[in-house]
Amino acid sequence: MSSSQRVFSGIQPTADSFHLGNYFGALKHWRTMQDAGSDCVYSVVDLHAITIESQQDPAQLHRRTLVSYAQLLSMGIDPQKSVLFVQSHVPEHAQLAWVLQCITGFGEAGRMTQFKDKSGKEGNDHTSVGLFTYPMLMAADILLYRTDGVPVGEDQRQHLELSRNLAQRFNSRFGETFTVPEPIIQKATAKFVDLQNPTGKMSKSAGTGGGMINVLDDPKQITKRIKSAVTDNEGVVRFDRETQPGVANLLSILGAATDRDPESLVADYEGKGYGALKTDVADAVVAEFTPIAERTRELLEDPAQLIRTMADGAHRARALAEPVLKDAYEAVGFVGIA
Repeated sequence: MSSSQRVFSGIQPTADSFHLGNYFGALKHWRTMQDAGSDCVYSVVDLHAITIESQQDPAQLHRRTLVSYAQLLSMGIDPQKSVLFVQSHVPEHAQLAWVLQCITGFGEAGRMTQFKDKSGKEGNDHTSVGLFTYPMLMAADILLYRTDGVPVGEDQRQHLELSRNLAQRFNSRFGETFTVPEPIIQKATAKFVDLQNPTGKMSKSAGTGGGMINVLDDPKQITKRIKSAVTDNEGVVRFDRETQPGVANLLSILGAATDRDPESLVADYEGKGYGALKTDVADAVVAEFTPIAERTRELLEDPAQLIRTMADGAHRARALAEPVLKDAYEAVGFVGIA
């Protein structure tokens, strides 16, 4: 993909801090694409954040949206180089989502694996219609900006395929309106597992407490968690996810923080124990995250300025979104007014 093509990506404000997997798995790539000259559109997708009943806490959502936006700025997303906005500030997302829902089959929506997984956890009485139609809103997010490419992980591949299908279906029925987006496959990104349970994914839902590293964690807490990471009794540093998942995880984290291949790091620890590896991992992660955390706190001290920056991002996003929605509405047959 050439640097001039448009990229869209979004992240939900569903935690008090982004975690290590968010950062190294996606957000650091956002900055890389921006700095490489891509036409980047990035969003804090707060509409998506209310699809699950247990996350519908108004004060919490308000705070987390501010924190998420501040973190993205602190990570180097430049609101002059990229369009950075909060999803609910751009009503065209919800408007286009309705149109896309009306060309999506019920069975098609029901086959989305994330809906099946999340609704299974929530139970029928607590599963919202919004969770069911979430992929159509995601499609609207992408198609609204005539996006050329979308960075995707394995868990979002099915949703991007739906976006592609809906773009093609709409274009076929109503005339060429949307760009059919292509996946952007990043170079193989390390999978980060729970520090206390190396067989489980590092995530806020894992529930082990000390198994996750957050971008905004205190440096002492980061160091403590990494030095307490579960390894094994072999005492030899090797990159083997099957027999030494804890050690492989530490090497993966160090590789991500130092831009080195994890397997190439093994030679650095010949004759050394796990203590040396853990110290290096902790130092590298603290060095990466401390400036981001400090800058985030500074931005949050002036929420009025932060909201002004959000407003400017929303204005820039709407300038892109409005004409696309207008084209889609006209294509469907809605009567426009001056």
